[in-house]
Amino acid sequence: MPYDQGVASRLRTAVMRAGPQGLVEERKMFGGIALMLDGSIAWGVLGSDLVIRVTDTAAALGRPHARPFDFTGRPSRGLVYVAPAGYAAEADLDAWVALGIAGARARRATPKARAPKARVQARQRGRTRATRAAARSAD
Repeated sequence: MPYDQGVASRLRTAVMRAGPQGLVEERKMFGGIALMLDGSIAWGVLGSDLVIRVTDTAAALGRPHARPFDFTGRPSRGLVYVAPAGYAAEADLDAWVALGIAGARARRATPKARAPKARVQARQRGRTRATRAAARSAD
C-alpha cells in the first residue's frame, strides 16, 4: 500500500514546526515512511494513516480516530494508527507530533534488556574457569 505524499508532507512540516531536539531521519518502512528521532521511530505514514509512537498506548487509543497498530495482525504496544479525520486540523496534527516526540524520547530512555554474556552466565551457574579446572584435576 503506497503512502499518501500529501500526508507525508504535512507530517514533515509539523515535525519541523515542533522543532524536536535531536536528529530526525526519514526511512522507507512498512511500505510507507517512518520519521525517526535519534534512531527511534516517532512518526510515520502508511496509506493515508499516521503511525505515532506513544508512551501510553491505552490513553492514545482513547483519543478519537486512533486504533491499534496491528500491521502484522498482532497489536504493537507503543504504536497507534491515526485515521485522517484525527489529524485534519493543524492543532490535532501538532498534538500527535508532540506525542510522537514524547514516545520516542521515552523509548530511548528505556534501555533494551540484553542477554548476559556467556562468561557472566557461566559465573552465575558457578562454572568459572577455576571451578572447571578444579573439576578436571579431581577426575
